[in-house]
Amino acid sequence: MTDNNEALWRKRFQLFSAVRLIGLLTVLLGVAIALTDLLRPGGWPLIGGVLIAVGFIDALIVPSLLRKMWEREDR
Repeated sequence: MTDNNEALWRKRFQLFSAVRLIGLLTVLLGVAIALTDLLRPGGWPLIGGVLIAVGFIDALIVPSLLRKMWEREDR
């Protein structure tokens, strides 16, 4: 592997990992909002549920979209 190619793959891996981590943190924030008194007494299930859904999309779907985009770029 050349240095440029290695740097490109390192950058892609870091982005891939960051997207998954942000998705996981969003899910955990959604759970905290839905089940605790973080934003209002008794929790806020609607907002928490929306954040959980967004976090799952971010953690599970966006990385595969990134991979497909990178495969197209490499061709």
